Order: sequence, then structure tokens, then C-alpha cells
Amino acid sequence: MSKELEQRSGNKCELCGNTENLSAFEVSQAPDGIAETSIFACATCIDQIENPDNVDANHWRCLNDSMWSEVAAVQVVAWRMLSRLRAEGWPQDLLDMLYLDDGNLAWAKATGEGVDTENAVVHRDVNGVILQAGDSVVLIKDLKVKGSSMIAKQGTAVRRISLDRENEKYIEGKVGPTQIVIITDYVKKI
Repeated sequence: MSKELEQRSGNKCELCGNTENLSAFEVSQAPDGIAETSIFACATCIDQIENPDNVDANHWRCLNDSMWSEVAAVQVVAWRMLSRLRAEGWPQDLLDMLYLDDGNLAWAKATGEGVDTENAVVHRDVNGVILQAGDSVVLIKDLKVKGSSMIAKQGTAVRRISLDRENEKYIEGKVGPTQIVIITDYVKKI
């Protein structure tokens, strides 16, 4: 395995290009059926991947080049590290450019990297059930729609809702042909 990685990488760290203290690094949470789940990485990169407290943001500027690797495991690590560092500003720009297919993106997100749980906006219905984008809800009372003469009746189902990213009380959905903003206090998840 190590010989294959050495050949594929040209005896360089697949993340930063370093040529010293290299070893195989198994990228965690790989889904079944992925052939290449390891990368060839230097001790510095491995330490910073495994120990978030040791991360030097400037070291990871190397991802500007390595994120374009054709190796899925390298792309996954690049996505995870850019997500971890996105508060720095420049990593968010690279994340916006980085494309992962659905399978690799799911692999990248499997560790929970990039999920900001501290400041996450959580939408809850009237019963406290967490709402997700795409859920269906039902109105629990008649609602007058601002800016129109329409009244959304109690019991109306609103399918495939979208969530307001900044306010946990607001969701959007279609009632008939009209897209409206609904306050979560007046809906129940179906």
C-alpha cells in the first residue's frame, strides 16, 4: 500500500508537497466501496488534521493547489480542513470553488467537520420538533398573508419548506401558487 501511495504522490505530501517525514494516512469515515481511502502526508499535516488545537492556518494555504487533486481522499481532507478554517476568510473562497460529487461530499461531512453547532440556527415547530429544509408542515391556525387578501387556512399542508438561515422563527413554503414566509409557532411537522 505504501509503495502505491509513494508512486501516486511522487514521494511528496499530497497536501502540502513536503518531502520529509511522510507516511500513509487513512482518511476516516470512508464509505464502503471506495478503493483509495489513504493519502501520503507529512507529519505536520497529519498532526494538524488529528489535533485541531495545533492548526496553523497559513500552513494550509497549500490547499489552493492540492484541493484540485483527482484523488477523492485528498479532496475530502482538503474540504475538511478548509471547513475547519473557514472563519479565516480565504478558506471560504476556496470552499466555494471546490466541487465534490455527492458521495465524496457525504464522506467529507461524515466527521461533522464544517458543521457550526455553536451558532447554528435551529428551527422548531410548535411542539419543539426540529424542522429541516424539505420537510412538510401543516398550519395549526388561519394565517393572514401580509401584502395580500389571502388567508392560509388551518390544516393547509406546506410541502418542501426552506429555512431562514438567520432567524429560527421563519420558514418559507408555498401555499397554493404563492410562496410565503411562515412563523414556526404556527406550524406542526407532518
